[in-house]
Amino acid sequence: MSMVPTRNNWLYLIAVCLLASGMLVHAIGSAYAQRPRLALIRDAEIEALVADYAAPLMRAANLRRGSVDFYIVNDRTFNAFVSGRGMFLHTGLLLTAETPEEVIGVIAHELGHIVGAHQIRLRQRLETASRLATITSLLGLGLGAAASAAGVRSGASAGFGVAAGAQGFALRDVLRYQRGEETAADRTAAELLHKTKQSGRGMLKTLQRLASSLSIISGRVDPYTISHPLPNARIAALEDVLRRSPYFDSKSSAALRLRHDMVRAKIAAYVGGNDYARSLLSSNELAPPARAYGRAITTFLYGSPKRALPMIDDLIRSQAKNAYVHEMKGEILLRSGKPAEAAKSFRRAIALDRTKAGFIRVQLGHALVQTGRKGDLDEAIVELNKGLASDPSAVAGYQYLAMAHGQKGNQGLALLASAELAVRTGRKKEARQYARRAQQSFKRGSPSWLRAEDIVIAR
Repeated sequence: MSMVPTRNNWLYLIAVCLLASGMLVHAIGSAYAQRPRLALIRDAEIEALVADYAAPLMRAANLRRGSVDFYIVNDRTFNAFVSGRGMFLHTGLLLTAETPEEVIGVIAHELGHIVGAHQIRLRQRLETASRLATITSLLGLGLGAAASAAGVRSGASAGFGVAAGAQGFALRDVLRYQRGEETAADRTAAELLHKTKQSGRGMLKTLQRLASSLSIISGRVDPYTISHPLPNARIAALEDVLRRSPYFDSKSSAALRLRHDMVRAKIAAYVGGNDYARSLLSSNELAPPARAYGRAITTFLYGSPKRALPMIDDLIRSQAKNAYVHEMKGEILLRSGKPAEAAKSFRRAIALDRTKAGFIRVQLGHALVQTGRKGDLDEAIVELNKGLASDPSAVAGYQYLAMAHGQKGNQGLALLASAELAVRTGRKKEARQYARRAQQSFKRGSPSWLRAEDIVIAR
């Protein structure tokens, strides 16, 4: 992610460049755009697919499992970037990519940034450039003052010109360096694809898509003021290497392609909007089970959960071992006011889910809390604690845990769960208030009292 900077947004440029090294979009953008705010989504099916795309590439890159965190950003632009140990994939990337190979190519490129430690080196470069810009700005002001003292009326503007010119030079140097990093990440991606015996066709298609989208304005773009090489230059540098690979014509398995289509159908229904989803699902672009999946979800979201149930049941008959279809049935049943039946579907999803996603256990706990049966509360608490232990970022689980403890009369534990929810959603003052109240129910020095104390004294 990058911007076309001006003198007025040097610090913003630094903030954006430190945030991420992105593969595709925003190489050309507004200099006055606000700092991006990410809306992340959670979905066990999407996260499992992304993890499976990334796993062989990470092994080939000698990155240990868990060393990179993957996030799904609710944004319809075709984009991905890395920041720290996180890789962020936009829903627009997953929705637009017609094949697994396209997403795999993007992930390989982003891993190239991580392997090359590009963010660390870019940060060092930016710090140097920022110091240079500051020193030269002061020099320019000094020249302006000296010229004014000498009676030269244009001295101030001359001094500002020196400062602005130096900032522009420093900025171009940073952007040139970042373009070099993008080229290096492309080369690393090609190497990772070769090592894992995967095709680079998807990566090439992604660059061709970007080239097509920029073709109208590319003649007006100064190649020295963007952070990425122009797409056609990247294609020219990579195409021969990718096509010479003995794996260029290889394709992912039918099962993986179906999973990709199922995820595209889900994203189209949830974030693409009703009209877009219906358009995609009425085409032959997706496999028949994926179209059926998307229609069931669309009916659930925009029509009637009751009408969606027989549609998802039809799909389960052909996808009986698909954990996420059972999970979806659980969601539909829960929305339909049938939490006990929803719990059965969530249990089936958990049994089939090889990733053991904590998020699905949280959904099961939610359903059990909603049944209104006291006998379900103990199981709900067990499942919610398991789910949160596996996935602490599934913060809704703390809300359901507070509800379960509240219904059982465990006031202290209910308050502690509310404090956990508040602290994880940035409401620190409220979290401390809940924690102090919770401590009154616990023996001083007990594990629960100590956890509440941690929240109270946290800054």
